[in-house]
Amino acid sequence: MTTPHPTPEAPQVAVRGEARLEVDPEIARIGVTVSARGTDRAATLADLTRRNALALDLVKSYGEGVEKVETGAFSIAPEPSRHGRGERVRAYQGRVHLTVELNDFTALGELVTRLADLELTRVDGPWWALRPDSPSYEEARRTAVGEAVRRARAYATALGTSLSALLELSDTGLVPPPAPMGEMRMAFAAEAVDTAPPLDLEPQRQAVTAEVMARFTMTPPTL
Repeated sequence: MTTPHPTPEAPQVAVRGEARLEVDPEIARIGVTVSARGTDRAATLADLTRRNALALDLVKSYGEGVEKVETGAFSIAPEPSRHGRGERVRAYQGRVHLTVELNDFTALGELVTRLADLELTRVDGPWWALRPDSPSYEEARRTAVGEAVRRARAYATALGTSLSALLELSDTGLVPPPAPMGEMRMAFAAEAVDTAPPLDLEPQRQAVTAEVMARFTMTPPTL
């Protein structure tokens, strides 16, 4: 649709509405990497399978507090000998990577601590986020539209007139929260003798930014 050109009988005002909200995160993601290493390929694979099962059982024991568990990359590869010739293998290195998504932040600190207590297990994260369908995005859009209307009315009032019609409203962008700059990493090479106390992890508030452009007609002002 073509926007009509402004005329003295139908002057227009174009404004931008912006909103920036800071809200609590809805989910937390952590990465779990389980490793195994040995001189025998079959034994290394068996160790990796066992440790992966232990990690999965531990994660799933938190019930509905865990929304999603996904297995990502899996690898088992030979490490060639540093000395000598030929295709001699010194050891085998295996890894399985898991991604865990939680909605229960009270259990998060305990879970990452218990996971890090497992053999040759590395924990990365947490990464705080909103769900794709979070109401916060809709709230940011509404706030941006309200700001555009407020600005347009302020301009019309300054001219001693009022708005008469909306000609155009365009969404110039909804910016999701930025990726976190820092993260927590833990890894233990052997089983811990004592259980470590749960980590105290504070959720990182998320910034949601929305922006709209709006064009209105005004009642002709008396200048």
